[in-house]
Amino acid sequence: MTMTREDVLHVLGPVDDHLIVEILATGATREELEEAYAWLHANDVLGPQLRRQPTGKVAELCEILEGEEEEPDRM
Repeated sequence: MTMTREDVLHVLGPVDDHLIVEILATGATREELEEAYAWLHANDVLGPQLRRQPTGKVAELCEILEGEEEEPDRM
């Protein structure tokens, strides 16, 4: 199902409109955004040890969200 602006706000909380547009442009689903958010905020040490990394849309969303964390004034 196509993700909406409201879906992005539900998962991430208040964020800049630029970020919302960038996320929606990926064509990802809300579930993929939730997974990307979980990847970035997990305290899981096994992921890196197992060399398991996100792929596809989830990886794309992780890159977008990581870029925003480096520029917190835009969120």
